[in-house]
Amino acid sequence: MKFDFIENRGFISGGILNFTPKEIFELCSKGAIIVDVRSEYVNKSRKFKVDNVLYFPLDKLEQTYTELPKDKLLIFADSVGLRSKEAVILLKEKAIENIANMAGGLVEWERDGLPIEIDLSEQLTGSCMCQLKNRNKK
Repeated sequence: MKFDFIENRGFISGGILNFTPKEIFELCSKGAIIVDVRSEYVNKSRKFKVDNVLYFPLDKLEQTYTELPKDKLLIFADSVGLRSKEAVILLKEKAIENIANMAGGLVEWERDGLPIEIDLSEQLTGSCMCQLKNRNKK
């Protein structure tokens, strides 16, 4: 599927179309959808604050990908752009074509000053992604 509104945008890396957060923010106003693949406990504390966001955790994506819209540009995102790249690779193997990756993930989105929704009651703590836990719950 071809989307005219992405002409001359993004970059290819490893055979995957990538967009910067600023490009994606603009693309969302043209109908693109952010697909957040972070686990639920991670995405509760900080979320992309745009209307076009779907939540499909990577660990369930293989079972749920058929529920994704087929007529929209889907831009996969996570915290830093690694797990979202895994999602794009998985879906490319399934011949899904309307997909791209968000370079830098939510970290770059926030660094670029784009809108996020923060839930302070769900703040995470930990020195590494593998150790994150909700700091307000014992």
